Amino acid sequence: MASPLTSKDFVRLLDDRLLKVYTEQRDILPVIVDQFYTKVTENRAWLEYFTMGSIPDPAEFNGTITYQGMSPGYHVKIEPKEYAGGLVVERRLLDTERYDIIETQTKKLARAANRKINKIAHEPFAYHDSTQFTFLTHEASEALCANTHASKSGLRTSGYDNLMGLPFNYTNLEACRIQAVGFRDDIGERVQNNFDTILHPTNLAEEVWQVLNAQKEPDQMTNNENFARGRWKAIELPYLDDYDTTDWMVVDASAMKENLIWHEAVSPEFMSTTDFDTLMRKYADYFVVGWGWIDWPWILSNSCS
Repeated sequence: MASPLTSKDFVRLLDDRLLKVYTEQRDILPVIVDQFYTKVTENRAWLEYFTMGSIPDPAEFNGTITYQGMSPGYHVKIEPKEYAGGLVVERRLLDTERYDIIETQTKKLARAANRKINKIAHEPFAYHDSTQFTFLTHEASEALCANTHASKSGLRTSGYDNLMGLPFNYTNLEACRIQAVGFRDDIGERVQNNFDTILHPTNLAEEVWQVLNAQKEPDQMTNNENFARGRWKAIELPYLDDYDTTDWMVVDASAMKENLIWHEAVSPEFMSTTDFDTLMRKYADYFVVGWGWIDWPWILSNSCS
């Protein structure tokens, strides 16, 4: 009589159990996508965006409306890529009912998928000054953070530098805020922004906390109140330490979510099959994701290396 442990009904129950383990483990793991990105869940080969320039101020009305023109912006294309991982379960583990081992390996598979998604989601900040993109084709061919940004109107002469090299401290934080408030759009008008969040690696966590929580101006020989206290939210991103331990950014959190696009063409899937020749049970996950940015005035970064 056939062993019930390797029957079709048993394997089906085991697969259902492992799917539940995988899904539950994946759902409890932290991921920054929902916090930082606008998520688009469409199974398309790519997404395309086209920006438009700003509209000038209305003219004084003298009986006839003056129609304002605008310049074109830039074409953006986001093309996600496929990712997959898997594990193999030996027949003997099924026969000896070592479900704890199998479930542990399934959890590790979910953690690996989560880790890869998190690494991808950190790329805008880890490679903030790079012009090389994994998923993005941007007509302007420029880094997210740079000392100059192109404009087709030809009207902007300043306010387009969002890359600095200041180490984190109280004075430099305020210098970055002032720089960011001065950002200009394609026709030279001020960008309406609200820079309210600091993104930093773990290595800067203590310094950031000290600056934001001190009652008085940190490291100053004055009795002035701490201007930064209560003004900023800080988000620690440990993955940044894998790329640089001193780089940090300030962002407009609301504008960031509008301009960072996460294309989840295929959400993580868990699947299984049996290899007839080896009697191995195979489990795998698969997902298709990518990201891109539309415009830049929501971030100012510091490259301190």
